[in-house]
Amino acid sequence: MSEQPVLIMREGDLAGQSWTINKDVFSIGRGGDCDLTLPERQVSRTHVKILQENGRYLLQDLGSKNGTHLNGKKVESATVPLLDGDEIQIALAVKIVFVGTDATVPLNFDPPVVSGNLVLDIDRRTVTIKGERMSPPLSLAQFRLLQLLYEADGAVCSRDAIVDAVWPDTGGLGVTEQAIDALIRRLRDRLSDIDGYNYVVTVRGHGFRMDNAPH
Repeated sequence: MSEQPVLIMREGDLAGQSWTINKDVFSIGRGGDCDLTLPERQVSRTHVKILQENGRYLLQDLGSKNGTHLNGKKVESATVPLLDGDEIQIALAVKIVFVGTDATVPLNFDPPVVSGNLVLDIDRRTVTIKGERMSPPLSLAQFRLLQLLYEADGAVCSRDAIVDAVWPDTGGLGVTEQAIDALIRRLRDRLSDIDGYNYVVTVRGHGFRMDNAPH
């Protein structure tokens, strides 16, 4: 059992690592002076703080450019309480699990599901094709699109579903057909750089699906 709460990284280069919250104000951000430094461009220099007040732990977004989500809901108020098992999303680029003082710290997470030549590790936000990890990594928008198609497992994803997955806070406002097509094209180009295969298939009049059959 842990006497102090712990943060566990779910994805990115730091996946699997944990940090004990052993102070009343625990800072998270891109800056090197933070208690937890995240090497992600989307993360603000000092993005959020976790505050300890009267035995409770509170999450505070510090006016970050790309926002903070708690269990999928954007943090709008000054502070929100943290409970055991809560998932904190920093700029929708990094997922961190808050493990409370009364919980047992999990030792590991489930490995990525392998199906076909392309393997998506959502926790670590990596893409591997035929054993070769994609480098440099996909942009956040490209990764969100790929995750949607990958998890659909061959089913067709509509343009509306793409907007909701890639631009979740816009309600579709300002997202044009041209923007979606451009994103699809960039993702196709990045994936085909490794083995020349077209993983993203257009289903005319309906949307797009992923073709991850072994080849």
